[in-house]
Amino acid sequence: MSLFNASSCHGNGVFTSPVEWRSIESHIVCFFFFLIKSEMSSMNRKIIHTLAESISKQVDHFSKTEVECLIREFNLLLGEPVSTGRTVSGLDKERFRSILHNNFGLTDDMIMDLVFRTFDKDNDSFVSVKEWIEGLSIFLRGTLEEKIKYCFQVYDLNGDHYISREEMFHMLKNSLIRQPTEEDPDEGIKDLVEITLKRMDHDHDGRLSFADFEKAVKDENLLLEAFGTCLPDIMSADAFELRVFQEPAEL
Repeated sequence: MSLFNASSCHGNGVFTSPVEWRSIESHIVCFFFFLIKSEMSSMNRKIIHTLAESISKQVDHFSKTEVECLIREFNLLLGEPVSTGRTVSGLDKERFRSILHNNFGLTDDMIMDLVFRTFDKDNDSFVSVKEWIEGLSIFLRGTLEEKIKYCFQVYDLNGDHYISREEMFHMLKNSLIRQPTEEDPDEGIKDLVEITLKRMDHDHDGRLSFADFEKAVKDENLLLEAFGTCLPDIMSADAFELRVFQEPAEL
């Protein structure tokens, strides 16, 4: 059927009025907009499928279908589809911090910034879609060994492969709630650092190596997040997975 309504024309093909022409023109524009939108949607699905195929081969704990869901969630959080033509394609620190707070209940700004740094493996100040999925694979479903490595990386503030007294003090001071009646809260934190070292510093060198941290956590799992909450609780993790994996949004 023709897009043009024959009753709107005389025998010579001239439209009877501008109003009729504007109506037909509007329908034509809508028709082509629909075609373009459908084509873009199809292209986006192909991009997501191809990307998921690649990432799922490099990341543990997630199926290909789950990776596709995480890519769609990333797109929603980013506000636009992943595209190879963009200069920057990632979550910045502010948006990432908001995600950690709103979805996983993290509240310590310093720890959230350290989690961002741990996810951002290439140190470009953005968490890419691949870094997002790699990070979440441990954040949500990592083994104890993987989570030990992850937490140690978060707590190693200067990246020298040790957690020093100063770093412990800084993190504990930032995370503990101060009591208004305390005259010198720093002294209490220093005491806590010494107690922690006594418990975890197995080679007695005044700092925690990865080996120290790993042994201490395996002996007592509660020490995994000794210097601040950097993993989601079970309820938050389950709620995130339920929403993202069972109700994928098609972009």
